[in-house]
Order: sequence, then C-alpha cells, then structure tokens
Amino acid sequence: MRKIVFLLMVIAGICNTYADNITFTASAPDAVVVGDQFRLTYVVNTQDVKDLRVSSSMDGFDVLMGPSRSIQSSTQIINGKVSSTNSITYTYILKANKEGNYSIPAASIVAEGKQIISNAVQIKVLPPDQQTSANSGNSGRSNSNSNNSRPSSSSSGNSVSNDDLFITATASKTNVYEQEAFLLTFKIYTLVDLRGFDNVKLPDFKGFHSQEIEQANNQTWNLEHYKGRNYHTTVYRQFVLFPQQFGELTIEPARFDASIAKAVRSADPFDAFFNGGSNFVEVKKTINTPKITINVNALPSGKPSGFAGGVGDFNITSSISTQQVKTNDAITIKLVISGTGNMRLISNPEIEFPSDFEIYDPKVENKVRLTREGLTGNRVIEYLAIPRHPGTFTIPSVNFGYFDLKSKTYKTLKTEEYTINVERGEGNAEQVIANFTNKEELKVLGEDIRFIKLNNVKLNPKGQFFFNSMTYWLFYIIPVLAFIIFFIVYRKQAVESANIAKVRTKKANKIATRRLKLAGKLLAENKKDAFYDEVLKALWGYISDKLNIPVSKLSKDNIEGKLINYGVDDELIKEFINALHECEFARFAPGDEASTMDKVYSTALEVISKIENSIKR
Repeated sequence: MRKIVFLLMVIAGICNTYADNITFTASAPDAVVVGDQFRLTYVVNTQDVKDLRVSSSMDGFDVLMGPSRSIQSSTQIINGKVSSTNSITYTYILKANKEGNYSIPAASIVAEGKQIISNAVQIKVLPPDQQTSANSGNSGRSNSNSNNSRPSSSSSGNSVSNDDLFITATASKTNVYEQEAFLLTFKIYTLVDLRGFDNVKLPDFKGFHSQEIEQANNQTWNLEHYKGRNYHTTVYRQFVLFPQQFGELTIEPARFDASIAKAVRSADPFDAFFNGGSNFVEVKKTINTPKITINVNALPSGKPSGFAGGVGDFNITSSISTQQVKTNDAITIKLVISGTGNMRLISNPEIEFPSDFEIYDPKVENKVRLTREGLTGNRVIEYLAIPRHPGTFTIPSVNFGYFDLKSKTYKTLKTEEYTINVERGEGNAEQVIANFTNKEELKVLGEDIRFIKLNNVKLNPKGQFFFNSMTYWLFYIIPVLAFIIFFIVYRKQAVESANIAKVRTKKANKIATRRLKLAGKLLAENKKDAFYDEVLKALWGYISDKLNIPVSKLSKDNIEGKLINYGVDDELIKEFINALHECEFARFAPGDEASTMDKVYSTALEVISKIENSIKR
C-alpha cells in the first residue's frame, strides 16, 4: 500500500513539474505605423488547451481577423534519445488606427487543466510618413508585417539622397567634467536597401579615453519617426568616452562608404517580364557624420588629501587577514573600491605601513563591466606586508577622495584603522608566502647575499683576442653590405608601387581570382543572387584594373575600344562582352538554376584567363 501511495506521489510531482514548464507567450512588432496591418500571436507549448481569453479592450487598434489556429509538432532523435515538441499558435490581424504608445493586456488560457497567463505586449504606433502621405494622398499603408516595410518615397535614379540614408552621431552629454563618462552613439537611418559598408573610418577620439560597448551579433532594426519620415533604424556602434583634459574637445566626423542596392526601372521587355521592369544596381554613397564639440569643465580646486582621480559615485571597504602575527609572517590588507565611474583610471590608495614592515607591490584585480554611465563594479587591491620585529603597530586608516558627480563636490571616505600585535617567531630562513601574485619576487631570508666567486679567471694577452681580428671587422662589413642591398631593393619596390596603374594591372588577376573563389563558395551554397553579384564584380573589376579605368566610367563600348588598343583578338572581346550579357540575363532566366550557375561560373573563369594571357604589358 505504501508503495502505491509513493508511486502516485511521484506521478503527481512529475505532472506538476511538466505543468510548470508550460509557456504561453504573446508577441507583436515593437513599432507600427498608423494604417499598418500586423500580426498579434499567442503561442502555447502544448496541445491540450482550451478556453483562450483575450482582452476585448484594444484601444488604438482594429481587430480585422482572428483568432486563426495552427498546430505545430516535431520529433528529434539525438544519440538514441527521442524528444518531441508540440505547440499551438493563435494569430490575430490588427490594424493601427491612432498614434501613441499602447499596451495590449495579458491573455489567459487553460493548458493541461491549469490556467496560464501570457505577457502583455507594448506597441508604439507612429504617425504616417509625411512624404508618402503627400505623394499618395493616403494616410496609411497596408502590410501584414510593418517591421519589414519601408517608406516607398525614396529618391529615384542611380543616386541616394541624404534624406534616404544618413547616420547620426550623438553624445549623451556635451557639458561634462574631466574623467566624467558619456555615451557616443552612431545610429543608422535608412529608407533604402543598405547592403553594408565597404569602408568605415571612425574618429581617433583625441583627448578622450574610449571603450566600446559590445553590440549584439544580430543587428536589430526598428521603426522610428524622425523629422516627419518613418525610418528603419539601428545602433551601429557605441562608445563610452572619458575626457582626459579640460576645455573644448572635438569629436571629428566619422566617414562611412555605403553600398546600396537600388531598383532602377527598365524599358527592356525582358526585364518587364522576368523582374517586373526593375533592375537592381549597386550604388555607392559616402556619408559623413557631423562634428561634435564637447565642453569639458576642469575639476574644482581644493582636491582633498587621498584624491585618487576618481570621478563618479564610489564606496570603499577594507579587511585584514589577521591582527595577531609573528615576525616574518605575512599579513594582507584588502581594499575594495566599488561604484560607477572611471574605475580603471583610479590610482591605488596608499597604506602607511610601519617602517619595520617589508612591503611588496599590490595585487590589483578589476571586476568591472562597461555601461552607458561608465565602468561599474569592484576594484580589489591587496597589499602584502611582512613585520620583521616584534611589537604593537598601528596601520592608520586610508583616505580615499573622489569627485561626486551628483553633488558636484569632493568627497573623502575613510577605511578602518588596524592595530597589529607582532610576536617573535621561530627562525627566519625559509618563509613561504602563498596566495599572492608577486610571491615569486620575494627574497628567501638568509640567501639574499651571495658570495664572491673565487675561481681563477684565465686572461688572454693583447692581440690574441677578438679585437682587431678578421671576425671583428666582418661584424662591421656584413651589416653595411646588407643595408646597401636592402636600400636598393626597397627603392626599386617604392618606384614600382608609385606607378598606381601598373600596380592595379598586376593585381587585377589576383583580385578577380579571389572574387571568383568566393563566387564558387556561393555556388556551392546555392545563393543565387549573391553568386551573380560576385561574378559581375569579378568581370567588371578585372577589366577595370587591367585597363586602368574607374568602374564608374566603364561601359561595354569603351571596353571594346580599349581591348582593341591592347591587341586583344576581336573574337575574345566578343566572348568577354557575351559573358557579361550571359551573367546579367541568367539571374532572372527560368530553367535549371544549378546548371546555369555552373555555366556562368566556368565562362567567367575561362574568359578572364584568356584575356590575362592575351594582354602583354
């Protein structure tokens, strides 16, 4: 009977544990635009559910549809262990009808016989894009997922305006004290398809100590209403800066060389049939952020004794390993500075040990993390000392001074005073001091004075030694000869490097080979669009470098004329032009994609190889 009761209790416990693992979560976009349609979803990780109850109060939104129900099941077998997951998703389609910040209350559901409450959802509804509204006369857009939609009113043609793509550099504070931390943020605002940056040049932060805040691996984009437009935004980089001097300090502009995929309308009927009449071209744009001026105030006069250079909000505590020791035994005093500010830039407070103590360099450990307000955490400083004579000694308190940013005044903190009773110890020859970083530098008592070595030393007569010998002169001659040879080779390389056209020509084949190698990887991964982009870059880039023509000025007509001047055969020129046509057309052509990609790859590789062998410079 007892066994049956025990078994029932175990089963009940397992059921309760399983019930505790049931989750019921709600999700929706963080931001939408007035007129947008979006999905509100509820997911529960079990299929034994009933009685879904969703709040009827959804101010700011119209419920267009829902709930629609979908069931998901999956089974995995890993190392013979079978695991399965089951879930149900309830989906509502909502439409935002009023600007503002809204909260959709939590929903409830009965799962496995137990009522589960979901999380509430916060949604920001942005006003409609002013330019889109002016152009279309419509205050909203219709899209089932506003996070993936962008305002369509971007600049036309092969250019991108400063209103369609820009980057801001903002400082959280522009009036600070020396060593006061502030946050510098570079943020991207875009209405176009930004593919990435070919080159980024950030300022050198002269006059500042800088530390970068680590960003998440997956960049998240959000909708933001800025100056009447709805942009997709993301934080690109963030730095915490500590001014190292007072006065007006300047943060120079940052430069970003952006690469954008731009849709260009085409009159070609093939484009209209295969790609809706649009071609995507790569557009380059250089973006410069504005210059930022930071007014840095000097720290007030009257710095207290024990001022360690700290600026922020700090606290200090102390502890001692023991107050009853014997001569030649070690004691350790530990200081812990905690708080937020320029933690790494603080100097170590000094402890006034008695003159009878032998002192060693402190061991310092920084346990800090970077936040937007500065460095937060603890700085642990351990001082090791060894008393050499018996007696009663006093180690005075430590004064720690810092500048408090809240009160704009200096503050001084004091640690505890310690009284040490030192008794005479037994022997002093081989003292071992453990758990201290600098223990390898400690001297072993009784062995720190070495005897003079008394062995006889053999002396050589003058003229029978290294001086004035052949080896002696070779030590002078060989380095001089090596320097002359190096100088000649270096000058030759410098002259060749100065000829930019020649350098580009020499490197053309290497760069094209590298791009085709990357295209081969994309071919193996079956990434169609990226593959064709890389093959086109290889073809255009190779001929640009080989003929020393900027990519922006390349055309199929001037390529043909230049290749004829270099003595390239007409048939080979036609083959190269056909390779360009074939690559551009194959991207949108129907049929077997794998075989088409293989053909394009081999054609590009073959024609570059033929032109490389044909052009003799």
